[in-house]
Amino acid sequence: MTTLAFNHEEIIPRQLKPELFELDGISRESVEAHYKLYEGYVNKRNEILGKLGAVDLGAANQVYSEFRALKVELSFAIGGIKNHEIYFEHLGGHGGDPAGIFGDLVRRDFGSTANWQADLKATGLAARGWAWTAYDWDEARLFNYIGDAQNTFPVWNATPLVALDVYEHAYFIDFATDRASYIDAFLNNLD
Repeated sequence: MTTLAFNHEEIIPRQLKPELFELDGISRESVEAHYKLYEGYVNKRNEILGKLGAVDLGAANQVYSEFRALKVELSFAIGGIKNHEIYFEHLGGHGGDPAGIFGDLVRRDFGSTANWQADLKATGLAARGWAWTAYDWDEARLFNYIGDAQNTFPVWNATPLVALDVYEHAYFIDFATDRASYIDAFLNNLD
């Protein structure tokens, strides 16, 4: 018996908006290299879903099976897609105090923009891969969550609103090992 994963549509990478090539402190070269990694996640998602269409469901096993391996790696690829789409979408602005509902929530839940940014920066410095500001629907508030990989530490029933990529590929071209300065540049480019 095979899985119904064959009934999927391949997706293509979203195009980058022009503002991403003119960020303050984050170079075009860095954005272009970063985008290539995102394209790779999209391609692997499509490839894995294709392979799932032919895998033997009867051989599924929690220790090791082709089915398990494909499902785990699919979660990594999809995490990479979703994280990067949020990341690229909210860059291209001028940072500062957030406005609207998000700004209201930041001030309510962190006390100030400075407090939110300090907490997000510390979260990013502590993370191995990602830091997210998400709205937690169960707690009815914003919180900065940590992630070590594309598919680790998901917080169910929380909507990521800011995705800070702190893998080395996000900052090494421009900042070498100075992750803190990259996070400052990220915050200064938020829209």
